[in-house]
Amino acid sequence: MQSKCMQGKIIKGIAGFYYVYVEGNGIYECKAKGIFRKNHVKPLVGDDVIMDVLDAGAMTGNIRQILPRRSALIRPAVANVDQALVIFAIVKPNPNFNLLDRFLIRMERQKLPTMICFNKQDIASGQEKEMLRRSYETCGYQVLFISALENEGVEQVRELLKGRTTTVAGPSGVGKSSLINKLAPGANMQTGEISAKIERGKHTTRHSEIIALGEETYIVDTPGFTSLDISEITKEELGQYYPEFIKYEPYCKFRGCAHINEPSCGVKDAVAEGRISRVRYENYKVLYQELKELKRY
Repeated sequence: MQSKCMQGKIIKGIAGFYYVYVEGNGIYECKAKGIFRKNHVKPLVGDDVIMDVLDAGAMTGNIRQILPRRSALIRPAVANVDQALVIFAIVKPNPNFNLLDRFLIRMERQKLPTMICFNKQDIASGQEKEMLRRSYETCGYQVLFISALENEGVEQVRELLKGRTTTVAGPSGVGKSSLINKLAPGANMQTGEISAKIERGKHTTRHSEIIALGEETYIVDTPGFTSLDISEITKEELGQYYPEFIKYEPYCKFRGCAHINEPSCGVKDAVAEGRISRVRYENYKVLYQELKELKRY
């Protein structure tokens, strides 16, 4: 008897098992057919797949086909993501701008539109919020202020996620889990369903996981980060991942200007005149020096 075919989305992958969410049916535990290994193709979280159902009762299957990807990110390794939402707290803890800029550089490099969400607005001052807005809206990023605890701004976030797959990231302690729990009250149930299938409880290494919020609407919950490596880029490349620099680079006297020590620099002039965030520019200089030192060894 021929096995039944279904289309679903890989929402998690652990130790060679892939957990495929089929709308209206639930989560199937699947293995990938050997042909993928033979062709050096690895299924990714976020992949839309065709699977053969092996046991309808036990909800197990085999992935037989990966449907064409709209996009594929390297870090985190996920497919078919449309945008990123990075979450930092305004206070408690104060935002680590160097870390935020590293994340934005990584998303720029992967050409992924990114929104910045600052949580804990209920305990922040208007002055703190205005400084953050000025620093990042001038770069072209959409800046959101929310309080996951007080449920403020959560509906605005939900609207921006509709009909898209969004990777959600942020350092530990900023309220990322609180926001996800507000957006997807059933997320813990979904995680529990996977844990029950694996029968190995919680894993020490956290994996990226997709949570369904609604029709064609998913979020990718990624492990919290405390540092982000950008060593794969060169110091010469760095400026191209600061979108606010582009407008002022034609006013630089020297072609290939690094915007550090050169005279008559359009970017440095824009910083001095308040058109480019000084916080962003100072981070740029720190990262430039870091990459410069790195390439010496």
